[in-house]
Amino acid sequence: MHIAIDARIINSSTGTYVERLLHYLEKIDTTNTYTVLVPTKDLGYWKPTNPKFTLKALDVPNYSFAEQTTFKKVLDDLNPDLVHFCMPQQPLGYKGPHVTTVHDLTLLKTYNSDKNWFMFHAKQLVGRYLFKRIASTNRHIMVPTQYVKDDYIKFSGISPDKVTVTLEGADAAVDGLEPYEHPFKQFIMYVGQQSDYKNIKRLGDAHQKLLKKHPDLGLILVGKKNKAAQMTEAYFTKKGYRNILFTDFVPNAQRDWLFKHCDAYVFASLMEGFGLPGLEAMGYGSPVVSSNATCLPEVYGDAAHYFDPTNVDDMARAIDDVITNPELREELIRKGAEQFKKFSWERMAKQTHEVYMNALKQ
Repeated sequence: MHIAIDARIINSSTGTYVERLLHYLEKIDTTNTYTVLVPTKDLGYWKPTNPKFTLKALDVPNYSFAEQTTFKKVLDDLNPDLVHFCMPQQPLGYKGPHVTTVHDLTLLKTYNSDKNWFMFHAKQLVGRYLFKRIASTNRHIMVPTQYVKDDYIKFSGISPDKVTVTLEGADAAVDGLEPYEHPFKQFIMYVGQQSDYKNIKRLGDAHQKLLKKHPDLGLILVGKKNKAAQMTEAYFTKKGYRNILFTDFVPNAQRDWLFKHCDAYVFASLMEGFGLPGLEAMGYGSPVVSSNATCLPEVYGDAAHYFDPTNVDDMARAIDDVITNPELREELIRKGAEQFKKFSWERMAKQTHEVYMNALKQ
């Protein structure tokens, strides 16, 4: 059989899912042939080692008109037996067998102030139609958590039998970490985008409250210093906040060194589909202090110390608990190591491959 995988997001924040899926699919399936569609700029990002896997350039932006025309023609010409769309955005006119991964419904429920208001809401309207339509056009839907499954079923009305939870995984490199120079004696950290729903402004507010008791405590925000991060930095500057460091992009070896040496990893998000960074932090032995919203308690279990993400005082309380209580800290580190082991990218790829095989039989 010939399977095409829409991997246009491979070099994005959600791209870890795609790259790990491809990495393990290569090992799992040596029978079927695969065409992996990526932007020209990302042709060297992931390189197949299995001769059954071939890369093909596809320069079609997400949620664009070309997605409904050019992309459809590419798929029609390829004529695969099955297509896996790794995100909901896809040519709705495509009639061939296909399956889709829905990571979350964040697009439909949030507004990111770093985006053009009109364009974002127009995209949101398209997204609402698209997310509902694919429930009927796809042979199967995959989601990363039970929370997203329940959320998507409620939104789309799809049968539960048509949705499979393929829990994601996390990696923790044991060698090759590189120190990241910073001015703090102790620090808490966050890794990732700074869109509004990530709740970074409240995290900064909570950190400033903690400085009264922990005057040397730093907050390190790891990630590209894009428009959203710049807006957050401007908010902190206007407030006169101190001891906050925006790293901009850092290599994985330095990011992971920060994971390993922070006093706590803090995930303040209001909404997630899986919450990968907190699981990665557990893999590096960092105690995790987390929002209790959406899927996060499902993924982190009792290995995180939780707070209400809308309550700055409660957030500060939870962080203070962890950085001042050695027994709690050690308990979280121990439970985090155990929780980390429950998740596996290889298992996710095997489950995905099973979805492929079942969809091909329909």
